[in-house]
Amino acid sequence: MPDRADHAPRRGFAPKLALQRRPTEQSLFSGIYGLVLASALVAALDATDEKADPGQDALWVLLTALAAGAAHGYAHVIAERASADGAATKGRLRLVLAEWPLVAAVLPTVAILLAAVAGWWSEATAVDTALLLNTVALFGWGTWAARTAGYGWPSSCRAGGLDMLIGVVIIIADALID
Repeated sequence: MPDRADHAPRRGFAPKLALQRRPTEQSLFSGIYGLVLASALVAALDATDEKADPGQDALWVLLTALAAGAAHGYAHVIAERASADGAATKGRLRLVLAEWPLVAAVLPTVAILLAAVAGWWSEATAVDTALLLNTVALFGWGTWAARTAGYGWPSSCRAGGLDMLIGVVIIIADALID
């Protein structure tokens, strides 16, 4: 039996400020999507038979996230236009800009790759670190999304574990494909 809590905020659940400003479903979706995107890209760009270029990899991760965010936001514009007799009810630019969590979610991966450019570690270590960090972050975002939806801690941790499993699959695929 799921331990879904009542949607009304519970006393003692979180600080008052956090209760007043809950993340939207869209921002949680975009954040998780951005982490999966960053993990898949960094794994795919990590080719063993090519010369290491973490700077170029960081640029590709960032540009792909920007393109994916813009495309996803524009898809919302098209869908809203189609459902509202040709007129968007919200500002079109605002719908596209609402995808900022997708881009923000890839920034730690970009920073880790840029640290390899600075010589702080090798590209292989940067890729491994980014994959591990993103996998842990997937657990956190999944747990946070479930808690925001009103689920209790056990169900929220199971949801986070399932999200984390996506990162584990990417790590396994990276190890098998290389």
